Amino acid sequence: MTGASDLRTFPSADGDLAYRDTGSGDLVVLLHSGFVDHRMWDDHVRVLAERYRVIAPDTRGHGFSANATAPFRWADDLAALLSHLDAGPAVLVGLSMGGVIATDTVLEHPDLVRAVVTAGAATGDFRYTDPWHQELQQTIARALAAGDVTTWLDAFLRLVPGPGRPAEDVDPEIPRRLREMALHTLSKHSAGEKDWLVHLTGSFDRLGDVRVPLLAVNGSLEPADLHGAAERLAGAVPDGRAATIDGTGHYSALERPDEFRRVLLGFLKTL
Repeated sequence: MTGASDLRTFPSADGDLAYRDTGSGDLVVLLHSGFVDHRMWDDHVRVLAERYRVIAPDTRGHGFSANATAPFRWADDLAALLSHLDAGPAVLVGLSMGGVIATDTVLEHPDLVRAVVTAGAATGDFRYTDPWHQELQQTIARALAAGDVTTWLDAFLRLVPGPGRPAEDVDPEIPRRLREMALHTLSKHSAGEKDWLVHLTGSFDRLGDVRVPLLAVNGSLEPADLHGAAERLAGAVPDGRAATIDGTGHYSALERPDEFRRVLLGFLKTL
């Protein structure tokens, strides 16, 4: 995976934010999932940069970006980066947490967004209702608060195969890469530290205001409530669409990279 030597930094109002910037053409921004960093997109950056300018930032508190010392919003950090680079409007492509950042940004900074792709995500209003995910999220939260790295990492990596699916079904390189990135992010934080993130509320009710194309992608093995949320997201946006990638769970972009890119590039060609 790439490292800090591949990165540039943007001096935000609350510390330096890291990002990768490569290629040329129309702008595509790749937004990583929670606890990891821009490196989860490495394979996709290499291919997409042949046709597009690709920016892959590290969200504040993740990877090589500074931790927060004051209240912040994901969308504002991304908007500040794009404004600093005089870049955009951009196609925002986000997986899990990154998908929420994408929908937050199109709602709060619509002039910077050309289109949105969410993967394994809906809006920040979504909450899992199935017992498996609820128990897992509670375990992760308790382990983080206690500084129990072993329990936290075990719970986090259970998200890769997902409920009712053996870990052996997933290429072991995927949890290995996620583990490396997650441990790096976790090393930046201490148990019980203050969470400065300000969540955007009421986002689903505002989706009718989105005036750019949106594609909601899910792996076929995601839980039914997330599929339902993605379909509602696509249905609420005037130019909303949905797609499913067969045989994959939450990390569709890692499990089925060729198919994920096929779906993504097909969407980009329609813009």
